[in-house]
Amino acid sequence: MRPLFIILTLSLTSVSLCFSQEKQYANTFDINYFYGNIALHNEDIQHLITGHPEGLILGWNRKTFGAKDWEQYYNYPDYGASFIYQNLKNEFLGENYGVYAHYNFYFLNRNLMLRIGQGLAVTTNPYDKVDNFRNIAFGTRVLSSTYALLNYKKENIFDRFGLQAGLAFIHYSNANIKAPNTSINSITLNIGVTYNLEEEEPEYLNTVSREKFTEPIKFNLAFRTGVNESDVIDSGVFPFYIFSAYADKRINRKSSLQLGTEIFFSNFLKEHIEFQSIAFPQNGIEGDEDFKRVGVFVGHELFINRYSVLTQIGYYAYYPVDFEGRTYLRAGIKRYFGKKIYGALTLKSHGAKAENVEFGIGIRL
Repeated sequence: MRPLFIILTLSLTSVSLCFSQEKQYANTFDINYFYGNIALHNEDIQHLITGHPEGLILGWNRKTFGAKDWEQYYNYPDYGASFIYQNLKNEFLGENYGVYAHYNFYFLNRNLMLRIGQGLAVTTNPYDKVDNFRNIAFGTRVLSSTYALLNYKKENIFDRFGLQAGLAFIHYSNANIKAPNTSINSITLNIGVTYNLEEEEPEYLNTVSREKFTEPIKFNLAFRTGVNESDVIDSGVFPFYIFSAYADKRINRKSSLQLGTEIFFSNFLKEHIEFQSIAFPQNGIEGDEDFKRVGVFVGHELFINRYSVLTQIGYYAYYPVDFEGRTYLRAGIKRYFGKKIYGALTLKSHGAKAENVEFGIGIRL
């Protein structure tokens, strides 16, 4: 009898814990139709803008109610996964299919929603030097993709159905892993329907301390790598290596500021330097110039749970050969494993022209 009593007690406790866990979150689903234009960010893609792209965005969202501190600091955001189908309305571009992880952030009494999604997309008609040489936007079939929604949103208008509408921005690029790569940006209008999968939702918690957060200066060492190609098609894909050292200072619970330096070993520049010396001798490149670059940068890091959003702007202090200018940008995400070790996925660019996608590891001391 006693074992049966223990089993029954444990079962009821488990059910209670599961019920409690379920009450900390709620799930919603949305489907959105969008229609708009491809932005002319590069004169070379004019021949690829022949219609108005349209498509669908499907999203699953898990709503938060403050069970964890970061949820309260960010006004109870949603996190989830989404899928995008887009017809680019151009015979050379074809259609794209993408999967994403996303966050929804809320403003104006939760009536205004900003969604930011990052993922991978597959294009049906990438560049081919024989069969599709006009598609200079997508040099590979698999692409990196980012999208954003800025929607006015009202849930539970008709029972558990709601509506949302606003603007959608969708970006596709292979980050110069392989040329060509002019990328495509779509600016569209969207309208959608939301559905709440829960009959009842828990109440929002407000339990965190609002006291000022302080932390001493931290020092970081990071290593980044990947592969890329110059803008010359078929010039070769080469690995690169980046070593960074920087200090950061938390200014509050959400943000830190950064200052640092780094050295770039970009092997594609060896090929680029040789090509320029032979094909364009009038540019004054001899062919024996150093391919290494040294940069200094400032940055900002936005902490969201175990993840953070990284943005940096840098300047090449050592710059033997010109390639896309001396100023560079970096943006991406970091994922912390404990308090010191992190992994990173970032994009480095010169203005709107991507140079590479970087896979990195680092330590924060």
